[in-house]
Amino acid sequence: MFEECKVRGQRRPPRAVVRLNEPVEDRNGSTGEGRGLVLVVEDEHAIADLERLYLSRAGYGVHVERDGGAALARVRQLRPVAIVLDVGLPGVDGIEVCRRLREGGDWTPVIFVTARDDEVDRVLGLELGADDYLTKPFSPRELVARVKSLQRRASGPPSARVLAVGGVQLDLDRRTAEAAGHPVPLTAMEFDLLAHLMSEPGRVFSREQLLSAVWGQADYGGGRTVDVHVAQLRAKLGAASPVRTTRGVGYSASADPGQGRP
Repeated sequence: MFEECKVRGQRRPPRAVVRLNEPVEDRNGSTGEGRGLVLVVEDEHAIADLERLYLSRAGYGVHVERDGGAALARVRQLRPVAIVLDVGLPGVDGIEVCRRLREGGDWTPVIFVTARDDEVDRVLGLELGADDYLTKPFSPRELVARVKSLQRRASGPPSARVLAVGGVQLDLDRRTAEAAGHPVPLTAMEFDLLAHLMSEPGRVFSREQLLSAVWGQADYGGGRTVDVHVAQLRAKLGAASPVRTTRGVGYSASADPGQGRP
């Protein structure tokens, strides 16, 4: 069945033919722009078409670019709510696109799509600031679910709370972070991980608990995913970082340097 097909490299085109960068009508006849625009950067036509079709049906506008250079040139103009970024692009690859975005101060949520189930690729992508990743083959429905999840995290529920541990403050309403009085740009996942730790100062969370609470599944990418994000948080927060390690157990947020090691 078409509804159950998965995205694969070099797979036959889907039954629905979709013209790139033109509105795609869903079953209700809408052009699918209510949730915002998603930028898809994918050089394989069949995969890009399928991603576009499912995202459009879910209510998103979709713009497709074939190479990383073109995507970088358009991202400020398009102002997407999320970027679905293939790693193996010709010319400027997905890793380099993400690196340039983050270095330029653009923290739009990024989902890496890779044809290789390679831990090195995943770790490098997360270290560069990617928020999530999918390995081909994957269900288009899973892609839509991941985009929705990242969008929810980026917008966040209305709240007047401010979390503070040591020299770090998180504004849960504006989803902003400060360390020693200076603003710190965080990805959606970095923010949610830090907020979860800071919500209960001193409590040690296992990697499995953090994966379940922040990523939604306890076996998501293994504990290495948490470790990479913790390393990124510490690098960004510097000496003010409240994140502590309890060897063999997990991580906590504490202003007390005696609780675990930084």
